[in-house]
Amino acid sequence: MTDVGYAKDKTALVNRLHRIEGQVRGIERMIDEERYCIDILTQLQAVRAALKKVEDEVLKDHVAHCVHDAIRGGKADEQVEKIEELLRVLEKRTT
Repeated sequence: MTDVGYAKDKTALVNRLHRIEGQVRGIERMIDEERYCIDILTQLQAVRAALKKVEDEVLKDHVAHCVHDAIRGGKADEQVEKIEELLRVLEKRTT
């Protein structure tokens, strides 16, 4: 198993994802029940915000652990690889 930065927060992250899953099921019910559009949109925004929090945590842990370890390790190819990975993810995040 790979040593990952978020391992110490794994339980909290999984719990957050379970709550998000419940929110998504709730939105599905709202649509099935033909609830008011604004209420559905509000819940969709809440899910996006919750997912962003999970993303932010994993990203923070990745930088603090994986990128930091690559820099500390001193291997130039590994450093470049981790930084390029990070830049690709950040580029996708803004689109």
